[in-house]
Amino acid sequence: MDKIEKMKELIKEIEKHNRNYYVLDKPTISDKQYDDLYYTLVDLEKETGVVLPYSPTQRVGDQVLDGFVKKRHEVNLYSLNKVRDFEDLRQWVSDMQTQAKGTDFALEYKFDGLQIVLEYNDGLFVSATTRGNGTIGEDVSIQVKTIKSVPLKINYHGRLIVQGECMMTNKNFALYNKTATEKLKNPRNAAAGAVRNLDPKETAKRNLDYFCYSILLCDGKNFATQLEMHQFLEENGFQTGNYFKICKNADEIIENIKQVDKIKNKLDVMIDGMVVKINKVAPREDIGYTAKFPKWAVAFKFEAVEQTTQLLDVVWQVGRTGRVTPIAILEPVELAGATVSRATLNNFDDIKRKNLFKNASVFVRRSNEVIPEVMGLAEKNEHSSKIVPPTHCPVCSNVLVEKGPLLFCPNHFGCSAQVIDRLTHFASRNAMNIEGLSDKTIEAFYEKLGVRELGDLYKLEKSQLLTLEKFKDKKADNVLSSLAKSKNVDLAKFIFSLGVEEVGQKTAKDLAKHFKTLDSLEQATQEQLLEIEDIGPVIANNIAMFFQDENNLKEIADLLSQGIKIQEKKHESASQIFSGKTFVLTGALSKPRKEVEALIESHGGKCSSSVSKKTDYVLAGEEAGSKLDKAKELGVKVLDEKQFLEMIN
Repeated sequence: MDKIEKMKELIKEIEKHNRNYYVLDKPTISDKQYDDLYYTLVDLEKETGVVLPYSPTQRVGDQVLDGFVKKRHEVNLYSLNKVRDFEDLRQWVSDMQTQAKGTDFALEYKFDGLQIVLEYNDGLFVSATTRGNGTIGEDVSIQVKTIKSVPLKINYHGRLIVQGECMMTNKNFALYNKTATEKLKNPRNAAAGAVRNLDPKETAKRNLDYFCYSILLCDGKNFATQLEMHQFLEENGFQTGNYFKICKNADEIIENIKQVDKIKNKLDVMIDGMVVKINKVAPREDIGYTAKFPKWAVAFKFEAVEQTTQLLDVVWQVGRTGRVTPIAILEPVELAGATVSRATLNNFDDIKRKNLFKNASVFVRRSNEVIPEVMGLAEKNEHSSKIVPPTHCPVCSNVLVEKGPLLFCPNHFGCSAQVIDRLTHFASRNAMNIEGLSDKTIEAFYEKLGVRELGDLYKLEKSQLLTLEKFKDKKADNVLSSLAKSKNVDLAKFIFSLGVEEVGQKTAKDLAKHFKTLDSLEQATQEQLLEIEDIGPVIANNIAMFFQDENNLKEIADLLSQGIKIQEKKHESASQIFSGKTFVLTGALSKPRKEVEALIESHGGKCSSSVSKKTDYVLAGEEAGSKLDKAKELGVKVLDEKQFLEMIN
């Protein structure tokens, strides 16, 4: 195939994906894969010197949806050219400094949402229009008026047209999906679907946000810099995304981009890169535009956190509580700096909601540097087949039991996967902290030494350990010493070690603090358990049922007979200065975070992972990130370590 024919094929492929994304709202490839196709075409056009008249590199946007009133933009909307790497970025910065005769640069988030243009006149909201093809969009004024972060009245009384992005925050996305009959795929598609819904009541249910970043027209006012524009937007009540920096040179820009890259997955909004603009406004007209892009601004895109790949199979994994969870086996794909070949699926209902099939293309996302998740179906083919849930345990062949959307193996003490997982959890650092017991060692104990119950660990003898592969005198002595040391254990850690379903470290600490002794906890009713803050009916039922099970009580009695001594909480700490107060920790602290959390809890406080209006204090160390910004936005009291220690002392 010659290069011109290759270009025609690429154009056909790109146009297909443009229609899927913009018109049908059903993308079938990831952004990165789309960019790869697009830049292959750009390179071929440069190489051949030929640009076909219908090439997507020559068009500003894509088709407008039918069903809404079409509206022509008073100011044409441009896309942003992308720099491929830091070397390209340095070259662009150098070019801009030459053409602008010296300038600094504005750095902002590149939001991943639905672009919307707002118009105001005499201080009042007039209209909202989608980007459409950059020249003609769709009037979505009624829908956008439901978005609380879109001001209906502003201080400025001249005519104003601004540009921004409709978004669904990750928090609102999660809250919506908790109760939704039909789960949403991701926040970006959720925002697009909401704005394009003809019923504004449905738009309002998604609780969208609007982030404003550009002034397209402002009658009677001239801005000297992007910074002045940004300040004007904030003064008039527009949400801007809590990030705006002025950088002097390429080094500063790159350093700040790297910092945002580290924390991007912890933000409450989806961003897929950073936007760099020359700060000075005056030189922009001289620097000019291409048919599609302003030359005075570029986008730097982060490495993809969402990709498409093939779902090869689904295997079913048995955990320590007997829950049988589906795991997606994927065609390996590079995602956020890692090769991904497995991803989580919550349950069979999740598989049905996402309309997944084996041997089909699926969207995979990696957020917060944790296990990747399959987000939904991208495209199936003639080889795709239905996923069928198991009826029997894949490990011990017992008939599975359905509990709501979940599947469980009831063979709690006989299913090897459950026993090994329970033993591993019991020995883990945050539970009994038995050093030297890796997953493989626990598995060897089960298979070679007949360890079946938690108490069996304390019955092991040196002669037995020496029969295992790689066990010599020193290793055997170390394991026995660690087992002996673990016999003195804090009540909260002992509760956590038992592996009660949905009882994590925090709940275990709350239970220990409230009941103070193991006997009191064993006798607790569901009503008493519900008195504890953050314990709801499901967890209360799990705890009550656990301590009513004769097998569990027998196992606890066996542990105590092996010499386990529980350090029960008989006295409150001398100081309750933080009683009822919630802390959030951020940045690098002088002590390990767990130590600081323990100190707060010892003085009656509790720790949370996210900042909200209910947060009392944010303890900020060096290089504090988005949590500190959120605290300032909400007016939450911020402490440094010195102030924190002064409060205690």
